[in-house]
Amino acid sequence: MSDPARDHATATLYEASKLDIALDPGIKPAWPGARIAGPAYTVQGAGGDNLALHNAVARAPAGHVLVADLGGALHGHWGEVLALAAQQRGLLGLLIDGGVRDTVELAQLGFPVFSRGVAITGTRKGYSGAFGVPVFIGGMRIATGDLIVGDADGVVAVPSQHVDSVLDRSDARVADEHRIFEELRAGKTTLELYGFGADA
Repeated sequence: MSDPARDHATATLYEASKLDIALDPGIKPAWPGARIAGPAYTVQGAGGDNLALHNAVARAPAGHVLVADLGGALHGHWGEVLALAAQQRGLLGLLIDGGVRDTVELAQLGFPVFSRGVAITGTRKGYSGAFGVPVFIGGMRIATGDLIVGDADGVVAVPSQHVDSVLDRSDARVADEHRIFEELRAGKTTLELYGFGADA
């Protein structure tokens, strides 16, 4: 899949979709300015164990976002070593319901990570993982091939069967917002533009 969603804001995609596609706001970028967009490759791991992530980096096809369910466990499941390994294999980023570490180094690499939190607690290497299976991240069911988009405002997961229509509606919404911006600069009010009425 190409990256048609790179310039789409998550809020715009969410509003245009008319679908329940927003992950809970507890999933946040691990470093300021991180943005992610691409098809998911899913991995089911175990909290406090990161062997599944090592295996996923070796298995995942280039041009995908790793999407890992670690049960929200705040351990240092992912850091600089795995990020560099993933980057070298052409992966676009990581979305993980669990903790990560080395956030300064992740930023220096420019490898986007969205996680439940930051933690330095160590991990086991005991569970090999399950791959390409549906997982639950931030309260959302995500399957391999779903479109993942994340920015400073949050993360959305667009089911694969809706990607084309959601992107089309998002394009239309962006075009309409540009028209609104021009009218605001010309002196109109939001009350006029949205028809709210002066006493709304």
